[in-house]
Amino acid sequence: MATPADKTCSRCGRAIAWRKKWERCWDEVRWCSDACRKGRLAALDRTIEQQLQELLAARGMSASICPSEVARALADDWEPLMEPVRMAARRLVARGEAEITQKGSVVDPSTAKGPIRVRLPR
Repeated sequence: MATPADKTCSRCGRAIAWRKKWERCWDEVRWCSDACRKGRLAALDRTIEQQLQELLAARGMSASICPSEVARALADDWEPLMEPVRMAARRLVARGEAEITQKGSVVDPSTAKGPIRVRLPR
C-alpha cells in the first residue's frame, strides 16, 4: 500500500507526516502534537488570520508583509503574538491563500526558521 499524502496541522499549519501507527485512523488525524490538539483554534487565531488577509489584500500582488506588522496592528505588546501570527500564515499557505518567503524565495513553512515574509501567491 502506498503511503497517503501528508496533512497540515489544523492549528499550527506544520506538515504532519504519515506514520504506520496511524494507518487505521489517518482520516481522523488533525493535529501534529498534543499541544496543538489542546490549544485548538481560538477567536484570537481567527482575528489574526483576518488581519493578515486584510494587510495582504491592501499590499497587492507585488509586495509582502512581515508577521510583526500584523502583530503590531493587533496589540501594543505585540511580541507574544509573533508565533500565533506565524502559525496563521502557515495555515493560509496550507489553504493556498499565501506564500512564505525568505530572501525573496518561497520556502517550506514547516521548516522555515528565522525572519520570514508573507505574500499573496503568484
